[in-house]
Amino acid sequence: MISVRRPNENLAGPAKGGFTVVAEGDTRTRILAAAKGALLDVGYANLATRGIAEAAGVPLSQIHYHFGSKQNLMLAVLDMENQQRLARQAAMYQSNLPLWKQWQQACDFFDEDLESGYVRVLMEMTAAGWSSGEIAGAVSTEVQGWFDLLVEVARRAAERFGSLGPFTPEELAALAGLPFLGAEAVILLGLDESKIAAGPALRKIGELLRMIEEPPERGGSDEGPVPRL
Repeated sequence: MISVRRPNENLAGPAKGGFTVVAEGDTRTRILAAAKGALLDVGYANLATRGIAEAAGVPLSQIHYHFGSKQNLMLAVLDMENQQRLARQAAMYQSNLPLWKQWQQACDFFDEDLESGYVRVLMEMTAAGWSSGEIAGAVSTEVQGWFDLLVEVARRAAERFGSLGPFTPEELAALAGLPFLGAEAVILLGLDESKIAAGPALRKIGELLRMIEEPPERGGSDEGPVPRL
């Protein structure tokens, strides 16, 4: 039996007659929290629903009642984590911040997501999807949400700057999103910045965007052209 981190167990409360009851929503939340903790401890391949139930403080039957299987449970964990972060990201991109500041904020969120375990959940389920078409389809839907959001950001940039150069919004979204996915993979492999400078490189893209949005004043006619999107 695996040993996993145990989430807050103070969700249950006494009912009339001395019986203890746990609201259905609380039960589901406890299971999701325990499942995420287990995944971070042992990885998807080594997960056991019995250990998750023990960590959540619920009968094993509750996992099957709410989720049906380990696969469905972990996809629910991914969906919960993903939707929270997509909503956060969408709100940020709706702000009036310059594009370069939005990129830098996205880099800050990236660091937070590494620390919180979200990136590990995403990468574990991505790897599981390589050998399961059903998991691959579910994970692809989650990932597609990020690129759909970036397409909208690119379209707003086109309205603002007048041109995206040779790129379509979809292509620019791919160029913006894929570096983060690649950085997630190498960082989780343990390749730190002394080997692959993934994090610093992402932040330098923000500096490049700032040069485009806030070009320095041109001091003479011999200076090169100011880059534009």
